[in-house]
Amino acid sequence: MSLFRKIFGLKPDQSEEEVKSSDRGKYMPEIKLPIDEKFTINFKGNGGKFLYCENLNEIFQNLQNIIEENNWEDKETLVLDENLKDKFKKTNLQSTSKISDATLFLTTCENLIANDGSLLISSKQIFEKKLPELPVNFIVFATTSQIVENIGEGLRGIKSKNRQKIPTNITTIKHFKSNDEKDFLSYGSSAKNLYLLLLEDL
Repeated sequence: MSLFRKIFGLKPDQSEEEVKSSDRGKYMPEIKLPIDEKFTINFKGNGGKFLYCENLNEIFQNLQNIIEENNWEDKETLVLDENLKDKFKKTNLQSTSKISDATLFLTTCENLIANDGSLLISSKQIFEKKLPELPVNFIVFATTSQIVENIGEGLRGIKSKNRQKIPTNITTIKHFKSNDEKDFLSYGSSAKNLYLLLLEDL
């Protein structure tokens, strides 16, 4: 239990962000969560499923667990990124490049946005496809160094990394729940059943 939890008597599953200023006293400073913890809380709040991995072997093992848990062993996986296809070639994925044949989509992302728990993606991941065209089941491979505070920071990063040619089709995925679970605020958005395989690289 952290020192903060001991002092303020928080329950183990209660977030520091949930402690309102009025509960903490007028002159105490606002609590700022570490960026990775903030992302995790907001991502899970959006309905995403999060798997933290320390190395690539854990990534491959967790991927296999996801496939078995959902009975996707004989289903096709859409992989548009050739580098990703090469990275995961030792797994049992049955990859395809045809959207119509695919049950799930394996991809990377540009950034993980901490302040709203969304994923920033671009034409590097989905090319010129629209989100509703892609399978509802997403498995996203990302690293902890891709976590940024907000979308503005993510967009600046995309611009600085791609000075020759800035990617197009930049969008965010924020709703990770099926249609019957979505609230009215997410109406019209493309919700995805999303698993995040997050590799520690810092």
